[in-house]
This record gives sequence, structure tokens and C-alpha cells, in this order.
Amino acid sequence: MNVLLGVSGGIACYKSCGIASALTKSGFEVNVVLTANAAEFVTPLTFQALTHRRVYCEMFDGVADREIAHINLAKQADVFVIAPATANVIAKLACGIADDLLTSAALAVRCPVIICPAMNVNMYENAATQKNLATLKERGAVIISPSEGNLACGDVGKGRMAEPGDIVAAIKDTLNVSSSLAGKKFLVTAGGTMENIDGVRYITNRSSGKMGCAIVRELKRRGAAVTLVAANMKVPAPDADKVIRVVSAKDMLAACMAEYGDCDCIVKAAAVGDYSPVQEYANKIKGDEITLRLKKNPDIAAALGKVKGGRKLVIFCAETQNLLESAANKLKAKGADMVVANDVSKPGIGFDSDKNAVTVMKNGGYKAEYSAASKDTIAKEVVDEIQSLWLQA
Repeated sequence: MNVLLGVSGGIACYKSCGIASALTKSGFEVNVVLTANAAEFVTPLTFQALTHRRVYCEMFDGVADREIAHINLAKQADVFVIAPATANVIAKLACGIADDLLTSAALAVRCPVIICPAMNVNMYENAATQKNLATLKERGAVIISPSEGNLACGDVGKGRMAEPGDIVAAIKDTLNVSSSLAGKKFLVTAGGTMENIDGVRYITNRSSGKMGCAIVRELKRRGAAVTLVAANMKVPAPDADKVIRVVSAKDMLAACMAEYGDCDCIVKAAAVGDYSPVQEYANKIKGDEITLRLKKNPDIAAALGKVKGGRKLVIFCAETQNLLESAANKLKAKGADMVVANDVSKPGIGFDSDKNAVTVMKNGGYKAEYSAASKDTIAKEVVDEIQSLWLQA
């Protein structure tokens, strides 16, 4: 899920850093928009470091990339949070003024809006501010009232922005995010393995790691602890509790065998190469023709299936033909509890795409099909299916 975090200029900006950090660690994608005044309190680089994403400040940020920032950010957002919201920004929102990136995005969003006021007590209690907040509330915005206490100006009264934990909880409530997997530990693999031929060339596949990363984000949103084993991914790793970088199938097997004992469920979403060269050459091979001899790589899914004990094992199955037959065979042969199958021969889904379409199969003949959707949406459906494994136990 995507949170658009608008930060306006006030001393409470430092609390916004905590909000951005907590949301990112919980698996949310966080896009931050800073007003010019906010950037005087906290630098864009701070938020970039916390969210691992680009930070937007100016109305024309993104023009060089042919991006209309306020429209794109608004379309991506599942919730728009303004924290802190100064009296000035609240007044602009109430009047529909769009004179900077934050207020322009506010007019363009079609998602829930959460406003977290922060200002001097007299400014907060001013009739104009109270009328503006009432107007925004009537339009459907959620107002998280400030608390009372010592203010930065030296006054005492109502005006301190709510604590980051309370704001994050309100965001999760708004998005109906549960803690249904709190206490569960997951081991997830993602990306595609790589087998060296020589000092320059290698054998790999087209897996980007997007599906595995979407699974990690969804698990984190539901409160799970996640260890990610990442192989040569084309996308940044999400904020898992632990990230282990590997290259080859052999590396991935070693990492999985070292980590599986501490988990409740293994989700093998990585595309592991079936073969590797019999001999790896240190230098670049030269000549008109070469004959490359390959050997079978270790079967990671089967190895985990043999030692999983009471743990759940979920495997992904990418095929170009005979999808359901292959998936059913793998479900049984690997000792898995669930297989997620997708036909990577279909254009627009699967490897290196932002979309996927999958069939989920479980022991006992269960089968469910999920049509083409974003990988984040597919991840929600897959994690729903994973959760049900414990209900069936």
C-alpha cells in the first residue's frame, strides 16, 4: 500500500521522520512531499534515507522524467496524511488553494485524507482555524487532534502534533491493516539466481524480484517478522527484518538451510536456475565456438520440504506450458503445503512485469485462480491463502 505523507513547515516536522520510518518498516511505500518551509526544518535527504524513495519538494519535480508529480503521487496514494498540518496549510486545504505541490496533490487525491494539526495554542483555537478544520471534516477528512502540553514557543496548551505511533495506528485503521500475522516468522526468497560461466558471462533468468518483495511488504503490513533471501534483484529490497544477499542457487540453498529453523513459514518466490556450468572459468572465454556442459543445481524446494517439519512451505511455479499439471506435480513432489503457479509465457504478466496472474493450489485438491492484477494486489491474495493454511491445520 502507498502512503502519501505531506509535511508542512513546523517544529513538529521531526516527528514526521518517525512516521515515515515506522510506515516503511511496516512494509508501506511512503512518498514524501515537503513544503518549502518544511525543508527548512528537515532536509529532503533525511526522508529519502528513511523511506528509500525519492522525496518531492517543488511543483515541477519530475518534469525532466515527463512526470506530472502532483497527479502521479495522488493516483498512487491509498491514503494522504498531512503531518504536521500548519494553520496556513489547513486554511489552503479548506479553500481549495493549490499553490504548491502539497496543496495541488491534496486537490487531486481520491483516497482517504488524514490531517494532523500542529501549531501555537492561540492559532489552533482561533475561530478561523476551527472553522477550516470543521469544513475539512465535513468533506470526509480524518482530523487527529493535537495534544496539550508545552509548545515550542513557550506557551502551554493544545497544539502539539499527535505522537507518531498514534498517527501510524490511525493510518493502519484507515487502511484496514490487521496484525493477523503478529508473532509469525517468515523466510521469503526473491529474485533470480545467477551462475557464472567465466569472468564476464553468466546464466540467469528474467526474474526481477518484484513479486517476492510484494509478498514481504504484505507480510510486514500484517505484523509478521520476515527474513528475505534476495538473489540479484532488479528492485530495492523492502524493509524486511533481515536481508541476506546471495548470487547462485548454491548460495541460496545455504542461506535457506541456515535460516529456516527459526521460521513458521517458508515462501520460495525466487526463480532458481535449474542448471549451472560444470566448470567456471576465471577469465573470459575466447574463440568462435564453445561447448558448455551443465550440471543440475540443488533442488531448494525439495530440500526444504524434507526438513520443514511442522513449518509451512509455499513454493512458486513459473511455467510456459502445462501449468496446472506441473504445479500439481510440484506440490506433491516437493512436500509443499501450497503452490503459486503462473504462466510466464503470457505477455504483460510474470517475470519483470508489474502485474501477475496466478493459480493457487493446496493439498486436498484446493484450487483458486486470481486474474491479472498488480503484484501488490496478488500479494494480498497470496498472503490471504497462506494465512488460511493455519486454519486448515
